[in-house]
Amino acid sequence: MSSQVHDTVGRGLDGRQARTFERLLAAGSDELRAVGHEALTVRGVAARAGVSSATAYTYLASKNHLFVELFWRHLTAAPAGEEAGSRAERVQAAVRGLTTRIADEPALAAAVTPALLGSDADVERLRLRIGAEFASRFEAALGDGADGAVGEALLLAFSGALLQAGMGLMTYDEMADRLAPVVAVIVGEE
Repeated sequence: MSSQVHDTVGRGLDGRQARTFERLLAAGSDELRAVGHEALTVRGVAARAGVSSATAYTYLASKNHLFVELFWRHLTAAPAGEEAGSRAERVQAAVRGLTTRIADEPALAAAVTPALLGSDADVERLRLRIGAEFASRFEAALGDGADGAVGEALLLAFSGALLQAGMGLMTYDEMADRLAPVVAVIVGEE
């Protein structure tokens, strides 16, 4: 059983329910690639998964919930790399790893920015987990003894860059390059 299914089962779903949820997520990913985030509907995802719309809405509160769930799984499917080098180089490598992961799925990247701003409880829960994942990766890259304010500044810079990329002001591929000197300033290594 995949780690995602373990996570799903941990949220109170039995094996059959977890398999249905996984089918919906796979169908959601396929539907997103096929029609894009604006045209995607939970009904279309349900049809692709071979379940009723009512069943789909049992597992997915909204299409925003679907997008954020897919993003969370995509993000955490690749473990954080162990990088050597200076503190700034390690953080820059963590940023590059995250941005590369995001850029690997352009349809999902386009969908997740507005979805993360959603207000339903499932989106909020996942938004907090995504933020914690970013923080964890930056903390690991910073190493022991790092000032908490440095980690907070990195999170704010990274989140701001994500928003700018989501608005089309830069590409996700450009994001790591544009953040490299910012990371050096924040970490204190120029």
